[in-house]
Amino acid sequence: MSGVPSSAGGAPKRVLVVEDDPSIRQLLSRALQAQFQVSLCDNGTEALTAVREQSPDLVLLDVNLPGMDGFAIAAAMKDAADLKSIPIIFLTARGRPTEVIQGIQAGARHYITKPFKIDELLGKIRKVLTGKT
Repeated sequence: MSGVPSSAGGAPKRVLVVEDDPSIRQLLSRALQAQFQVSLCDNGTEALTAVREQSPDLVLLDVNLPGMDGFAIAAAMKDAADLKSIPIIFLTARGRPTEVIQGIQAGARHYITKPFKIDELLGKIRKVLTGKT
């Protein structure tokens, strides 16, 4: 599995997918699980708890979520000393320029709008996880 990012000890990198749409969540899980250890979360209320408990290597985060939106989750992660170093990639239908700026200001490494190309998403995830952003 050359080229696949791994954590210390050779284990696959951990990616937390926070997405409320079941079909997109399933698509992302299938696409990512060949290369990464994938955890899924379907709402904003549970997302911060999942980040704290799982210490993922990357969070793939939607903006439109029940309970707490992705911008608030990213801001909370950025403000928490133990979470601020975890990279975030937004994957969302919200693509107005002001929203993209808000996402980057909240700490996202990338802001990808739906519809998206899975190969481009995987490339960005690999770049973030290998430190080549």
